Amino acid sequence: MFRAVEDCGMSRVAIERGHLELGLWDPRDYAEDNYRRIDDRPYGGGPGMVMQAPQLSRALRAAKLEANGKVVYLSPQGRTLTQEKVRELAGVPALVLLTGRYEGIDQRVLDAEVDEEISIGDYVVAGGELPAMVLIEAMVRYLPGVLGNNESIDAESFSNGLLDWPHYTRPEEFEGRSVPSELLGGNHDKIRRWRLKQALGQTWLRRPDLLKDKYLSDEEASLLREFKIQTSEQGQESSQ
Repeated sequence: MFRAVEDCGMSRVAIERGHLELGLWDPRDYAEDNYRRIDDRPYGGGPGMVMQAPQLSRALRAAKLEANGKVVYLSPQGRTLTQEKVRELAGVPALVLLTGRYEGIDQRVLDAEVDEEISIGDYVVAGGELPAMVLIEAMVRYLPGVLGNNESIDAESFSNGLLDWPHYTRPEEFEGRSVPSELLGGNHDKIRRWRLKQALGQTWLRRPDLLKDKYLSDEEASLLREFKIQTSEQGQESSQ
């Protein structure tokens, strides 16, 4: 599964340039029976299988011996991943990402070996591999020398607590829809204000929770008011 990280996109670039090193440890390699078994039925009954502590602990300790990093368990019960957390983890020299399978992992492994649990959202997938790849993809963007333009990081959604503004490119006219006039003509301050207003407005429309505790400057508050007025007027026009 992790060939997607090694062979594609910015993570491939990061590996090729020496900014990212990826190691993989298979818990089955640390099983001691001929079947390479790593799971068993849960005590107390119930559906599913649970990953066993001895094999998983051996695999984790082998990874930590080589990587000497913070252990992060990708879990639906963890703290929801945010851009701020991505930036923080990208600054950690080494991480050991624990990816579970089946019904879960023996709690004794989590108690003894795991430093932090992280969730990529309030839903469940079959295993932790895809969440781990999501985390890697998000962190790679913060590694120096990976992105061609470092300004792209600052302009992305969530980097400043706001969603991104709409983007346009050529042609100027497409199926009766025009590029906003503010983006034409090269007036940099007008472009900046339009983008900021749109970012504030899109956040207000789609993720108002992000604005709840965010401090807005006088300019930001004014631009958001303008956006709300314009949106209200457009709604009234469309209903007539």
